[in-house]
Amino acid sequence: MRLSVLAALAVLATPFAAFAQMAPAMPAPACAAMDKDLPAELAGWTDKVPLAAATSVAGLSKAALAPGRAYLATLAPTPEVAYATQPEKPGGTVSKGGLFSLTIDKPGAYVIALGTGAWIDVLKDGAAARSTAHGRGPACTTLRKMVTFDLMPGAYVVQISANAETSLPIMVAAKP
Repeated sequence: MRLSVLAALAVLATPFAAFAQMAPAMPAPACAAMDKDLPAELAGWTDKVPLAAATSVAGLSKAALAPGRAYLATLAPTPEVAYATQPEKPGGTVSKGGLFSLTIDKPGAYVIALGTGAWIDVLKDGAAARSTAHGRGPACTTLRKMVTFDLMPGAYVVQISANAETSLPIMVAAKP
């Protein structure tokens, strides 16, 4: 009985194994150069300036993000960060995070682009803004994650959490 069950499983698995061999894996896009054909609103992505993330709300004045400018941010170990509010995805004790201030002058849709898969929370007056779109960056770019928020003029806190690395490429850009 045991042999007949094994034989039946082998017969059933054979077509699936053959199908798996016939379906080629999707190749990664061949890129002549990374970050060459960025959308106009993200053209500054290739010219990053260093910026240290704040580890508390008190340090936000020294960690300001300007829309249209890209940064190579330095994050801190999560246990050293006093978030303004508990992040939705806080990460663990070995993850990295930080806080940034963001001032918006004109209402509109703004994308926060990251070079990693970190979690982003955008806060205004302590309340989290809801994202309106999210996804990966364009092919042949180092943009890994893009999250869009509809923002009104005012001061915001951008919280980054659950990042694996100490470095974080980040940019805020107004969507056309």
